[in-house]
Amino acid sequence: MITWRPVALFAACLLTLPLWPWPYVGLLVMLVITVGISVTDAVLAASPGNVTMWRTGDSVTRLGGTVTVTLHVRNDGGQAITGRVRDAWTPSAGAHGEEYALTLPPGATAKLATTLTPTRRGDRPSARVTIRSYGPLGFAYRQTPHKAARLATPQWKIRVLPPFHARKHLSEKLARLRVIEGAVAVRGRGQGTEFDALREYVAGDDVRSIDWRATARRQSIVVKTWRVERDRRVLSVIDTGRTSAVRVGDEPRLDAQIEACLLLSTVASYAGDRVDALAVDTEVRAAVESGSGKTVMPRLIRAMAPLQPALVETDFGLVVSEVLRRESKRALVVLFTSLEPGAITESLLPALPQLAARHKIIVATVADPEVARLRSSRSEMLDIYRAAAAEQSLVERRKVAAALARHDVEVIDAPADQFAPAVVDKYLMLKTTGGL
Repeated sequence: MITWRPVALFAACLLTLPLWPWPYVGLLVMLVITVGISVTDAVLAASPGNVTMWRTGDSVTRLGGTVTVTLHVRNDGGQAITGRVRDAWTPSAGAHGEEYALTLPPGATAKLATTLTPTRRGDRPSARVTIRSYGPLGFAYRQTPHKAARLATPQWKIRVLPPFHARKHLSEKLARLRVIEGAVAVRGRGQGTEFDALREYVAGDDVRSIDWRATARRQSIVVKTWRVERDRRVLSVIDTGRTSAVRVGDEPRLDAQIEACLLLSTVASYAGDRVDALAVDTEVRAAVESGSGKTVMPRLIRAMAPLQPALVETDFGLVVSEVLRRESKRALVVLFTSLEPGAITESLLPALPQLAARHKIIVATVADPEVARLRSSRSEMLDIYRAAAAEQSLVERRKVAAALARHDVEVIDAPADQFAPAVVDKYLMLKTTGGL
């Protein structure tokens, strides 16, 4: 391959063409000289295949964060390489400065750092490293072929985690959880509590909390203490079917569902409950099982990161069978999906009695603010028709919610900015009243 220099040389030679007695001979001589110099320069260029490449750097970041990945290029040949390197990534990886000048003596190693600011959640892989080696005169270059470049490229993948914007609600929800736990300690036994420990009676204790058997054994008055119920199971089921691809506000419905799942799981793990998660459409896309404490959240976030909407109808029969297979004991099952009449009535409702008989069910869906806007705008004739369609959509959603309620299913229908805290509020309410 040639650069701009042979073209410039040939153009400059053309200026002397009027001085030649035989112009056609002069043109041929100029062409032969230019081609000869270019071919010689290409032959003298170092082979770009005589290199070894590897990468170091960051492999995980949150959406909106910035990472740096360094490409190491070592010259294993006996000739210096002068040229350029292009380190290409997928567009959504957000790479800045993919091309670098390269001057590499034999045996030397160059470090080429690329800064990436990913624009999408999930796995963002590297694409291909292409090396272009110029000849001594810069007239021609040798470049790694497409297939060879792909094979020689050191693979690297950036896992872009969910941004977890809902964590701004975390301190308030944890404070509310501590209030609930403190109220139980003061109130004593009641709904949503379980036995904690025995201790000596002190003035002011409720005499109804005295454990007479323990008192008889110890020869001193002993009372029972209570705490908020713990070690309950909370299973989040995320619908990754076609309805999760619908944009609600500025993001897909799936992203809002993931945010709510992360906030709920964080609060539940702090409360001492066991957190599980499933992502399902026509197959199980992700599963996080039996976690509590500090280990579950990193695993959950990594499992949620690569999830993408699948343009298929969700198999709610599979959802129900997976929940029943995985959760033999009573659990709180939070199904993040859409209140779409067709899918709910035809697929979920027939299987719901079997699921509701064993578990407490919450169906959580993100309300579309555009529907509310269309419903309230009636200034033009076209707006009236749109408002009627929006009203019909809301009526159908209410019918679906009523059908779910007849099976003792709680329904949460909230806008994206209120969705995650609304789900956690329902969980805390059930925990307070013993609904788990």
